[in-house]
Amino acid sequence: MLVIRLFAVLALIGIGGSIVAWILTGNPKYRRWAWNCFRTGLVVLLVFLALFALERVFVPFA
Repeated sequence: MLVIRLFAVLALIGIGGSIVAWILTGNPKYRRWAWNCFRTGLVVLLVFLALFALERVFVPFA
C-alpha cells in the first residue's frame, strides 16, 4: 500500500505542477503533460486494484 500512496502523491505533484505551469505560461504542452500523468496514474491504479482482486480470488486455493 505504501507504493500506491507514494505513486499517488507523485502523480498529484506532477499533475498539479503541470497545471500551475500551464496557467502561468499558457503553453498547452503542460496541459497535455497533466492529462498524460492523470491517465497513467489511473491505469497504474487500476492494475494494482486488479492484482489485489486476483490475490483475493486465488489465495484461498493455495
